[in-house]
Amino acid sequence: MEAKELKQLASGRWKSIVTSLAPQLGLAIERLPHHVSCPVHGGVDGFRLFKDFDETGGGVCNTCGIYHDGYSLLMWANGWDFKTTHHALQELLVAGNSNNRHPTKTRPAAKKENEVDVQSIRDSLNHVWKHSIPISSPLARSARMYFANRGIGQIDYRKIDETMIRFSPSLEYYEDGKMVKKYPAIVTMVCDSDGRPSTIHRTYITNNGTKAPVQSPKKMMRHCANDLFGAMRIGLAGNSKVLAVTEGVETALAVMSAFKIPVWAAGNAYLLENFVPPKGVDVVVYADKDRPSKQHQEGHGQSSAKVLLKRLWSEGVKASIKIPENDIPQGMKSVDWLDVINGVVDQTYTKKTAVR
Repeated sequence: MEAKELKQLASGRWKSIVTSLAPQLGLAIERLPHHVSCPVHGGVDGFRLFKDFDETGGGVCNTCGIYHDGYSLLMWANGWDFKTTHHALQELLVAGNSNNRHPTKTRPAAKKENEVDVQSIRDSLNHVWKHSIPISSPLARSARMYFANRGIGQIDYRKIDETMIRFSPSLEYYEDGKMVKKYPAIVTMVCDSDGRPSTIHRTYITNNGTKAPVQSPKKMMRHCANDLFGAMRIGLAGNSKVLAVTEGVETALAVMSAFKIPVWAAGNAYLLENFVPPKGVDVVVYADKDRPSKQHQEGHGQSSAKVLLKRLWSEGVKASIKIPENDIPQGMKSVDWLDVINGVVDQTYTKKTAVR
């Protein structure tokens, strides 16, 4: 069977399918749609399945990325390739049950529910953005203290696009679908590849400029567009012929302050792979250096940066990678350029970069 046919057959049955083929996702299914520990890299509550999981099979990890359907979710969770995943689904859904070869009914109600949900997502995003103020505002002192506490140098706010990164004096923090408390938050707009707003990244902090005492101080809101790829366009590109890209917002601000170049943040390693720069710029990827894992033997940050580099080269874009030279210190999972700039690791700044 074609993948399209299998997806139709699986629609409305992904809970039982994933329980059978990827039992390590059992807790996420049990607690759907709430956050749980990532089944791949661990942590506290970085992973969740989508509300319409039984229909689509999709889920998202704040670190690993977005998996839009059951195919991509199973490939990620089990380390399978497409062929292995397709064969496993076909064996489960078709081989032992000829009556399941064709879906018995369509699900128009699910589509209508989806459309309503998209509007509610837009309303939530607009609510957050409407109640935010510029980072340079006197009332955003907590945000500037946070940046200083993170070791980010003197920020030139003339170089920052303050229509993209702002401050919310009081923003609701939710855990397991329940509002816990309101905290100040740095809110950053994520735009799709065409520059249209698609979602908001939030960093919850305290009035004293420290991370909020919550399980997940950094969270991405749900997307309101079909294009889930994009970037946080923090630095004003202007007439610059060079644009840097990082994974995280704070790393972007640190690189921009240290090296005086415009920087955009992708959000995570998965989104970095799909980064689309504006036309006419050379790209410098300031990659995170992560420890190797089963899925990413050279480290997720490094491998994603190389995937991006190869794609940009194939598209005729001049691009290079900068990776922190030194080993990851004991007790740390990774090293990024904010660590380097802060002197957490020694760095000569002469790391050889691949350029084409």
